[in-house]
Amino acid sequence: MANYDVIVLGVGGMGSAACFELARRGRRVLGLEQYPLVHARGSSHGHTRIIRTAYAEHPDYVPLVRRAFERWYELEQLTGRHLLTECPCLNVGPPGSGHVAGVRASVRTHGLEAEELTAAEVERRFPAFRFPADYSGVLERAAGFLYVEDCVRAHIDSAVSLGADVRAEEPVRAWEAAGNGVRVTTDRGTYSAAKLVVTAGAWATRLLADLGVGLRVMRQTLLWFDAGTRRAEFARDRFPLFVCDSPGAAFYGFPAIDPHGLKIARHYGQPELPDPDGVDWDVTADDAAAIRPLMDAHIPGLGALTKGQVCMYTVTPDHHFVIDTHPAHPQVSVACGFSGHGFKFASAVGEVLADLADTGTTRHGIGLFRATRFRSAECGTRSAE
Repeated sequence: MANYDVIVLGVGGMGSAACFELARRGRRVLGLEQYPLVHARGSSHGHTRIIRTAYAEHPDYVPLVRRAFERWYELEQLTGRHLLTECPCLNVGPPGSGHVAGVRASVRTHGLEAEELTAAEVERRFPAFRFPADYSGVLERAAGFLYVEDCVRAHIDSAVSLGADVRAEEPVRAWEAAGNGVRVTTDRGTYSAAKLVVTAGAWATRLLADLGVGLRVMRQTLLWFDAGTRRAEFARDRFPLFVCDSPGAAFYGFPAIDPHGLKIARHYGQPELPDPDGVDWDVTADDAAAIRPLMDAHIPGLGALTKGQVCMYTVTPDHHFVIDTHPAHPQVSVACGFSGHGFKFASAVGEVLADLADTGTTRHGIGLFRATRFRSAECGTRSAE
């Protein structure tokens, strides 16, 4: 039976970062991935992901995203690869928008630089947009987009160069606590280690079924639309990243950075599934049709669908992350339920997970993400389903 200091289950965005951080601390690391490395059957693919500092979801995310920026820049320097492109992010919505209010709360709490814009000012600054007169926006400069597959590959390659053993196409069948350590069984064998890190994405619904969180899986589509003769209007120096809190259907998008045009996707609003088995991985005409009314209303004139990909959100009941040690097994650290807004944090989450594996504590503020918050009666019913 092979023995390691730490085994990492799942080598996507969070797992690859954890492998890298543990390996550079000199730990003997085994990373296990059920698919080929840097695959398109999880949550860490689709070319780009937004990174933003004025975090609408809660002000407590801001220190962690600032650390993530630092770690992405460091990874660029270590590998010589371009991973992060800076680009302003426009957050916009109608009166009473929870997203825009959340952005403003983070701006106030942390003294962030941001610019308030009326709907008319948004359209003067970015003529491609159309918003009702009562909409308003917050434009933040401390934002950008990450090249998601390149980020995962950079973490994996760096981990391997430091001695990590990263194995692809080796599904994990079970894990168990074994004394003060752990034992992991795969299709190829059994491994033991002092510590375990579980970063299994949507498969945490199975591998962490005893966590009591009530994880669900949501199918989401990433769609690219032709910019046609207006391509210059949507270039990165003229068009921002955006998050639009349109009533009943929030959506977000990117400038045109490749021949496929604008990448646009809805945020939430899809059925919650019990596990990843129910996800349809084919993009259909219905997926494009579902978002077309939002585009026609707010970014009119975009052309046909040029590309599509499916990814998964793994959602918690409150849409906040779970980053913690396992309540029943302190030698096990977990990171799951990133609820469709987690990838930007991967570089910092890898550091947190390495801290938890080493000492069970971290200097980073993760109180919001503790698994024990779901021990309330309200969440207990759902997690037992």
